[in-house]
Amino acid sequence: MKSIFYKPAWELVSLIRKKEISPLELIMTTLERIDTVNHDLNAFVDLCPEKALSEARNITEMISAGKDVGPLAGIPLGVKDLENVAGMVTSYGSIPFKDNMALEDSIQVARLKQAGAIVMGKTNTPEFGFTGFTKNRLYGTTRNPWNLEMTPGGSSGGSAAAVVAGLVPLCTGSDAGGSIRIPSSYSGCFGLKTSFGRIPIGPMPYVSYSSLSVMGPLSRNVRDAALYMDCTVGYHPADPFSLPVPGKSYLAEIDNLPKRLKIAFSPTLGYAVVQKEVLDCVEKAAQAFAEMGHQVELWSGSLPNMGDAWAELISTDIYAQLQGILEQEKDSIGKTLVTVLDKIRNTTVTRLTAIQKLRAELNSHLEKLFNEFDLLLTPTMPTEAFAASGPPPSEIDGQPVTLLGAVAFTYPFNFSGHPAASVPAGFTPNRLPVGLQIVAPRYRDDLVLQAARAYEKARPWNDLKPDLQ
Repeated sequence: MKSIFYKPAWELVSLIRKKEISPLELIMTTLERIDTVNHDLNAFVDLCPEKALSEARNITEMISAGKDVGPLAGIPLGVKDLENVAGMVTSYGSIPFKDNMALEDSIQVARLKQAGAIVMGKTNTPEFGFTGFTKNRLYGTTRNPWNLEMTPGGSSGGSAAAVVAGLVPLCTGSDAGGSIRIPSSYSGCFGLKTSFGRIPIGPMPYVSYSSLSVMGPLSRNVRDAALYMDCTVGYHPADPFSLPVPGKSYLAEIDNLPKRLKIAFSPTLGYAVVQKEVLDCVEKAAQAFAEMGHQVELWSGSLPNMGDAWAELISTDIYAQLQGILEQEKDSIGKTLVTVLDKIRNTTVTRLTAIQKLRAELNSHLEKLFNEFDLLLTPTMPTEAFAASGPPPSEIDGQPVTLLGAVAFTYPFNFSGHPAASVPAGFTPNRLPVGLQIVAPRYRDDLVLQAARAYEKARPWNDLKPDLQ
């Protein structure tokens, strides 16, 4: 059964439908794999084995009886611990929420379950998804499958580690500033930051101030992500920003990338500092699109660096979530997070207005860029993965960088709402993964997936696996 650990979800679905493997056999093998490997990684922090086995038995019986099953029937799924699964704790990686039992599924999880996916458990995340590496005082540190001394990234670090280590083929993620793409880059998997509103968020106790956060998949290949999207997108009344179902299936259109696209490549976006070994990998990856026959040009423009404004805006959402308990729970919440939230509580309407004006300025820059180009390529991250317990690098190749300089390429597209994905672009000499970021015009999630799929076929990555015992 070892051969199934790295099989894609779409292939497992086919094997299940042909009765070459049963959902029950798959879930039993998945639980064995998690038991064998997870203690080194700390990717999963909570499991629901009995429930998973029960669901697998039900689906196995449905298939035996010839009943219709969903497009993800029997597929093991990891759920990031910022998201609700009914009957499981949603801790947000935070001690005050260690007993926060969810009474209902999130919309995304409910739709994946309806499609037949079987939740195996919750994956680790930094406290409230606040950092780009996965460590918290409740569950500890998550480690990179390629090098256990290094971080898998964050905040969907547990999900990325679980996918790359062959624990499950699919995991949920969320991304408010890079939290899907950062771990996809550092861990060497595929991650899609969807357009704002593409996958509904909720049910939620309040409507977001920031309009920055989105839901999306982490997977080992692009086809699985397209299948995931087909199962999760579409309007839901609990999310007033959610978008209607697109006209065509993402999976059906995945191999239909238009010919002769005009593609911009920006190694720095005009302000970032990038590790030389990372940039070498990304430049070679971008060249793949030229080899496919597309017109790839070095973009001479630049984006305004709005990291501080983005950070303020995302912090307002975390403050809104915690304001009711912040005073009495200060000692059990991370000190850095408490400091940021103490400061953000004094944000004025004047400052919020200024931030939204900066968003309009960024939108104007990107409007001009995408009027000229069909896609934008950048590094996903400026560096390779750093130490598992942090901190992020304060300098790159001898040049000092700010904290946000360590995630310079991801947050702009949360600020703007454009879809973006990270695809594996190779390895540094330290044998650590590097990601190429693909960005498309707003709401063109289909184009991002098509470009990523074309790249995946041109530069296959799925035969590369970490050496895990």
